[in-house]
Amino acid sequence: MNAPLTALAISCTLKPSPAESSSDLLGSQILAALAEHGVSGDLVRAVDHVISPGVETDMGGDDQWPALRERVLAADILVFVTPTWMGQHSSVAQRVLERLDAELSETDDSGRPILFDKVAISGVVGNEDGAHHIAGIVFQALDDIGYTVPAQTSIYWNGEAMKGIDYKDLDETPEAVAQATATAARNAAHVARLLKADRYPAE
Repeated sequence: MNAPLTALAISCTLKPSPAESSSDLLGSQILAALAEHGVSGDLVRAVDHVISPGVETDMGGDDQWPALRERVLAADILVFVTPTWMGQHSSVAQRVLERLDAELSETDDSGRPILFDKVAISGVVGNEDGAHHIAGIVFQALDDIGYTVPAQTSIYWNGEAMKGIDYKDLDETPEAVAQATATAARNAAHVARLLKADRYPAE
């Protein structure tokens, strides 16, 4: 049960690099927690790439999703992080989910959905309510395309409404967030190893 695992964190901030991002910070913290369980990972900021609108694996032209898709498919764990805007996930997050919709029709040699045996973690940051609503949307979408959602793998931080303090501005990580991150990482790594050793049946 010590098989090496990999993770990809997709940050769906609206801010292009090199601007500081609360979503990037939370994503990096989740990856650090996963590393404690033998999971190596990288973070990608989706807005830094050309992700064309559509629901195909490759929309042609200057679409950079195909390269990002390969990284998604290679990872055992997907860490999906989004900010909260107007009580909703970001438009960048919606674009990524729409592109992942193409995986509904992708299967392996046994006829199983190609994303079976992979697990997902959700991260949400914002200065308004909506984290539970957003996590519900993200997890339902990822479940639809084949991801497994382990117990308590939703991590979020809500700042005081209509105030100017972001997650990245905090002097230290709140204990509740740190505990949620540790639990999510532990459970995600555990389930990912189980699925890597014993895949979902084809029939």
